[in-house]
Amino acid sequence: MHRLLLAAALITAPAAAQTAPEIARMRAAVTADTERNEALLKRLVEVNSGTLNLAGVRRVGDMMRDELRQLGFEVEWVDQNAVGRAGHLIARKKGDGRGKRLLLIGHLDTVFEPSSSFQTYRTEGGRAIGPGVGDDKGGLVVIVGALRAMQAAGTLKAADITVVLTGDEERTGSPAPTARAHLVAAGKAADAALEYENMAVEQGTEYGTVARRSSTSWELRTTGKTGHSSGVFGPSLGYGAIYEMTRILDAFRRELPEPNLTYNVGVLAGGTPAAIDAAGVTATGSGKTNIVAEAAVARGDLRTLTPEQDTRVRAKMEAIVAQHLPQTGATLTFFDAMPPMAPSEGNRALLATLNAVNRDLKLPAMPEYDPAKRGAADSGWVAADVPTLAGLGASGGGAHAEGEWIDLASLPRQSLRNAALLTRLAREPRPR
Repeated sequence: MHRLLLAAALITAPAAAQTAPEIARMRAAVTADTERNEALLKRLVEVNSGTLNLAGVRRVGDMMRDELRQLGFEVEWVDQNAVGRAGHLIARKKGDGRGKRLLLIGHLDTVFEPSSSFQTYRTEGGRAIGPGVGDDKGGLVVIVGALRAMQAAGTLKAADITVVLTGDEERTGSPAPTARAHLVAAGKAADAALEYENMAVEQGTEYGTVARRSSTSWELRTTGKTGHSSGVFGPSLGYGAIYEMTRILDAFRRELPEPNLTYNVGVLAGGTPAAIDAAGVTATGSGKTNIVAEAAVARGDLRTLTPEQDTRVRAKMEAIVAQHLPQTGATLTFFDAMPPMAPSEGNRALLATLNAVNRDLKLPAMPEYDPAKRGAADSGWVAADVPTLAGLGASGGGAHAEGEWIDLASLPRQSLRNAALLTRLAREPRPR
């Protein structure tokens, strides 16, 4: 009921637009901060903060702590030693108690560990290139730039804002519900959530993200009776582990397809024996052509758009696995990572508010982005409890790959756009 009322409030509440003088002050502040924000981006990127580089994640957290404290936020570091990760930075600033409570989400870590060859920051034309420059250090700079612009315009003081910057978005600690407990709590306490991973852009059109799919890993293990291959398919040996693995994976391919669903097989091995490492990334198998395989193992991922789709597809997968070939066995295990950010009317109402801001700023309207083209993110952890809009960070490309880049011109544009959006949302009446 609370969610329905909140969605209705977002749709029907009159827009509390910022004034033209406020926009002018925000624009001037963003322009004045251009070099400062680019320097902050460089400093952030030059500190390696691969998820498992705990010291590096904390250093980036310290840099963001300094920025947010200067803006009047109360900042705390939440250690995540219990789940094997560095921790989260949580910053809070109380407003006048009348406007919506806003949650801003970003992350301090990147996919590039110290072992990566991609470690340096450089500029090339209008691009900044470096590890995590867009995912998500450009987003961190947009958050700072927007808040500084609000401060310069005088609109930050009355705003009620919580910032949660996780330290393990790229490789969430386990168990995941423990690792995300603080973020989930912040989502339950908010009236609107905004996530600052890189903005979706295609052929020059900037898009709004009202939905993201989940990201779940799974492991399939099959077993069979081993023996001389002359007995394969017979009543004593049956089909062996590799044929059972093949049956299941091919049934997945044929029987599971539906819109907004993908299920990838990333690594596979079979033989006598076959094994996979604890991280689930290196599989080994050995055997001979005249030996029936006793074991096979595969790891993959599952991406769904809604919790209902996720539950339905998992049940289908489990039913397929249960239909064993003679003398074989199989087990399927799911490892939860990130829940979906399902589309909702509340999310779309936030995009409508953003497009009202775009009109004020003489920027093009942003259509909805296809969720099948986006990866999972921390916004999925809060979207079931609060209207959420994602992809509000910098624009660029090559995320998670060497050569990752952002368009430097997007930093001031996104800072201004978000300063105006946050101001407008913070002035909308708080739901009762």
